[in-house]
Amino acid sequence: MGFRMGIVGLPNVGKSTLFNALTRTAAAQAANFPFCTIEPNVGEVAVPDARLETLAKIAGSKAVIPTRITFVDIAGLVRGASKGEGLGNQFLANIREVDAIAHVLRCFEDGDVTHVEGRIDPIADAETIETELMIADMESIERRLANLSRKIRGGEKEAVDQDRLLRVALEALEAGRPARTVSVAEEDRKLWRQLQLLTAKPVLFVCNVEEASAAAGNAQSARVAEMAAAQGAAHVVISARIEEELAQLPPDEAAMFLDEMGLEEPGLDRLIRAGYDLLGLQTYFTAGPKEARAWTIARGTPAPQAAGVIHGDFERGFIRAETIAYDDYVALGGEAGAREAGKLRIEGKSYVVQDGDVLNFLFNA
Repeated sequence: MGFRMGIVGLPNVGKSTLFNALTRTAAAQAANFPFCTIEPNVGEVAVPDARLETLAKIAGSKAVIPTRITFVDIAGLVRGASKGEGLGNQFLANIREVDAIAHVLRCFEDGDVTHVEGRIDPIADAETIETELMIADMESIERRLANLSRKIRGGEKEAVDQDRLLRVALEALEAGRPARTVSVAEEDRKLWRQLQLLTAKPVLFVCNVEEASAAAGNAQSARVAEMAAAQGAAHVVISARIEEELAQLPPDEAAMFLDEMGLEEPGLDRLIRAGYDLLGLQTYFTAGPKEARAWTIARGTPAPQAAGVIHGDFERGFIRAETIAYDDYVALGGEAGAREAGKLRIEGKSYVVQDGDVLNFLFNA
């Protein structure tokens, strides 16, 4: 399963610097001028999870394979993007292809780094991008409603349902609320996702602060925290410059640098985990002598579909799943101990996989 998070924001807020640190590459050119990222850069990063190393040690695994999330560095947006200003059309097309948005907001002062609108105001920056996305959604909905009218007259049920959901979204947008604020019934969620509305995507606000504020944040990031809480959104505080420096250091030096900065862990770890949580994802594990591996699934995934993440044959021929809770696996020293203590459970097709489950699938080829 591939999950993609788009890194967006106004020009010169630290998007590409952050992306470079995330992917440990210099693939995204971080430069002090708008639109230096002309094509979206894509990088896969491991989701940090200390449980995987613990399982590998217990199982004597030769290889350790973490689960991954894909980040996409998208060209900077400016006011008027919904009308094609700057690289607006390209921005909107790229953002439709991601599952969630990491919205980087400039929360630092630096006279050497220009701001496209000549001021430092992360709330206004957030509103600029939100407004452009809302305008683009409204225009898209109006076009789609016009195209659906013929299908509705023909009695197509899906067209009727699309029309209903689009009108609910339009009502919210016209009231100044993004589509993600709309409450959608369970039976409508699949079709709702298929509408691919820009403002329906979950948002994580990333407060890019100066190095001295990396641990506790600053007044600007506090304002963003209040905004995020009011919207029911998530936020993280990070210093892109610190993360860029960390990305270039060997592990022992990186640990010393973090200690000097008063940080317990890299901000990127928190960012990646926050993105993972934002997408409603969780992890299950497989562990054995050959490898210990983490697998990404959506919360609420039944066992057969979780098995299908490994291979389609596992899902099609699913028989049962031998299941051990992570805490039991660790406390009892692995699969043999868990089995002996009666903590290895046999689960069927209706079992909903829990975060941290250690699984072994049995299936018909």
